[in-house]
Amino acid sequence: MLLAAAESGRMHHGWILAGPAGIGKASFARALAMRLLADAAGPPIAGEGHDVPQGHPIRALMEANAHPDYAELALLEKDGVLARNIGVDQIRGLQRLIQSAPSLSARRIVVIDSADDLERSAANALLKNLEEPPADMLFLLVSHAPGRLLPTIRSRCRTLRFGPLQDDAMRSALSMMEPAPKDGEIETLLSVGEGSPGKALRYAGLNLAEIEGILQSIATQGDPDNRWRLTLAKMLSGKPARPRYEAFLERAPAFIAQTARLREGAALGAALGHWEAARQLAGGAVILSLEPGAVVFEIAGHVAALAPQGN
Repeated sequence: MLLAAAESGRMHHGWILAGPAGIGKASFARALAMRLLADAAGPPIAGEGHDVPQGHPIRALMEANAHPDYAELALLEKDGVLARNIGVDQIRGLQRLIQSAPSLSARRIVVIDSADDLERSAANALLKNLEEPPADMLFLLVSHAPGRLLPTIRSRCRTLRFGPLQDDAMRSALSMMEPAPKDGEIETLLSVGEGSPGKALRYAGLNLAEIEGILQSIATQGDPDNRWRLTLAKMLSGKPARPRYEAFLERAPAFIAQTARLREGAALGAALGHWEAARQLAGGAVILSLEPGAVVFEIAGHVAALAPQGN
């Protein structure tokens, strides 16, 4: 649909690519940008889809981050630490591209990954460009939560929504990892990824199946003697266990949420209360430098509260 719109000359200048994190919105934006720039430079590439052949000069420029008519904004990294926001100076840095004539074709493209990270002044600066865009200028705004964007930005863009991947597509994406996960791990990653390859990949190589199994035992049996909670606390404490600990902080509240979906009435309300408490504790654990063993034990206690009465 987008390629047809571009070919007809009726391509809208601003698009919000909306959907959960990790499902390929930014990858799609980059691939679409490459195809549109290749087509604009001519001759147009035959066939459907957005693939650009290996060896194509536009592909070579894009892969070298050297295409003069393309810009991509993301969080800047300094000394291994990502900035908290995309700043206004980054938006102002687009003016050279916006105000100068295109170099290789009539088309210019900006990808922002993600627009959710724009600080307020940067969002306002972007808005000015969206209000009066140059001819053949295209903005692709990746957003995991479009409701948090300025209403004025949303009103000047069209929204293309992306949904979670189906299981077969997830298996295909995960099987292309390097190195490829083991068969058993793929099934675990499929479950915890919830249709998001990017989310699943964050858990790869961490033997999450072991943690999932313990959480499931706690949720069904209640852990009355604290055995499973102590096992988790010991397993996830210490510097070598840091990646698994951080995966637990992300995964345990989601595990509670998945369990809550199977309940109703008072049981649902209680489960949501435990989810909220676990989410808040997990969200502040790293920032506040809380002791990992104690955090794991307490969050696992919220999981234990989900067990049927009498266990």
